[in-house]
Amino acid sequence: MTEYGRGPGSEPWHPEDPLYGDQGWGQQAADGQSAYGGQGQYHPQQPQQQHPQSHQQQPQQYGGEWGTGQHDQYGQQQYGGQQPYGGQPQGGGWDTGQPGHVPYNADPVDPYGGQQQPVAYGGEQPDLYGTPDAYPPPEPPGRRGAAAEPETNWDPGPDQGEHAFFAGGGDDDGDDYDDPRDRGSRRGRGGKKPKKRRSGCACLVLTVIFVGGVGGVGYFGYQFYQNRFGSAPDYAGSGNGEPVSVEIPPDAGGYVIGQRLKAAGVIKSVDAFVAAQEQNPRGKFIQDGGYNLEKEMSAASAVDMMLSPSSRNNLIIAEGRRNVWVYEQIDKRLGIAKGTTQEIAKKDYKKLGLPSWAMNEPNVKDPLEGFLYPSSYGVAKGGKPEAVLKQMVSRATEEYESYGVEKKAKSLGLDSPWQLITVASLAQAEGTSHDDFRKMAEVVYNRLKPGNEQTNGMLEFDSTYNYVKNQSKIDLSLTALRKYDNRYNTYYYKGLPPGPIGNPGEEALKGAVDPTSDGWYYFISMDGKTSEFTKTNEEHQKLVDKWNASRKN
Repeated sequence: MTEYGRGPGSEPWHPEDPLYGDQGWGQQAADGQSAYGGQGQYHPQQPQQQHPQSHQQQPQQYGGEWGTGQHDQYGQQQYGGQQPYGGQPQGGGWDTGQPGHVPYNADPVDPYGGQQQPVAYGGEQPDLYGTPDAYPPPEPPGRRGAAAEPETNWDPGPDQGEHAFFAGGGDDDGDDYDDPRDRGSRRGRGGKKPKKRRSGCACLVLTVIFVGGVGGVGYFGYQFYQNRFGSAPDYAGSGNGEPVSVEIPPDAGGYVIGQRLKAAGVIKSVDAFVAAQEQNPRGKFIQDGGYNLEKEMSAASAVDMMLSPSSRNNLIIAEGRRNVWVYEQIDKRLGIAKGTTQEIAKKDYKKLGLPSWAMNEPNVKDPLEGFLYPSSYGVAKGGKPEAVLKQMVSRATEEYESYGVEKKAKSLGLDSPWQLITVASLAQAEGTSHDDFRKMAEVVYNRLKPGNEQTNGMLEFDSTYNYVKNQSKIDLSLTALRKYDNRYNTYYYKGLPPGPIGNPGEEALKGAVDPTSDGWYYFISMDGKTSEFTKTNEEHQKLVDKWNASRKN
């Protein structure tokens, strides 16, 4: 038979197996009693064949006959006799008796030594694995299913599936890698893969992540505490002496005002200003417009200064004012040489915040015309012309974007927002009220229509001629108007002038983006305060004759 644990074959049958003691047909109890308690006589066994403890495989006998005592293919002796229940053994038949059982508390048998061990009752227990009387072993424990695998204290050999822990492959054995020849066999037997060493780099990365996480939590915790319970950052004193002008938009609340002041460097935090404004009994009376302040002021000082009339000695730009007038006023208030601001505007206009659609327009007299938005601006000595111009251009850009001039220009049949601002400036120069602005804008759009038979594409606005001449006259010679060759002269050239002719205000801008649709082509101002509109040249001529007659009287 094959030596168990050293080659292929059945799994050894351990003495503590629940079915151990099933010795086969005809085996009696060790004390001479039958399996069922009947008085039986001891049936002598054939002499036991002791298996040597060497590791050599014993030859197997095949083809043995029943009752001859020869071994079958399992190497065990076949029984030819039959032992009846409790009586003498009978020959020539199968034993129908129940198998005997080993008495309880019997000492275990050495399955490989073949040496019998004394039993509890003084008898001897045969070595059923080492004699020819051995019964064919039952199915191994792993194949019986219902029987639980018993605990053992014997070593079945390295090829019978022992756990890696018993084979020396535990995690705590102190070796990271064994013999490479063992790694494949371990994996084939379900053992653990060899553990890897943790590198110093990985530990360093983990340390950095941990430290960074702790630092981040601490930082955000501090910020949370400051935002909830700490005082807002603030400067001390009434300023560092450096003047600055700040423009506050209409209907601005405390946070908007604070944002403007912080952006200009006046205050240190918006929250500090809002708190100071709320604590001041007159803080809610801060108005829109320009303010002359200083940099690095405490929030309370800024609130007090903005409530003082002295901070509002501002430059006020009225609707329709031209840039030439604005440049002169800036020079005076800043205390700089005349023409300085205009020269900067001409040279550095691309650096002052114009939108992209307002760049590089050809034949333009002043690139900033129409972008010095009408409002109140704080302009004081010590300031810089560039800062003042940027403030005005920024305000104009914000207003234009709020009306969506880019999309609106396309819907009105114009080539660009630049032309829309130009129409607004024409309406501002010729009209006197909101209704005038809407009708005036329609006059412009109607005269620009292709195939227009009323004016054939000529605008013929006196205001464009006055802009070129830098004047504001009403009594102009029609002959002189039609002979003056200038791209801004709409009596000489068809269509719109190259650019705006002034700085339109809010009402003129609204009229330009939302004109009337009544069919107006002509207008005339009879008293310089109101305008009358007509749809045909005949109706317009009657009004002209009436106005000329009033002039003679």
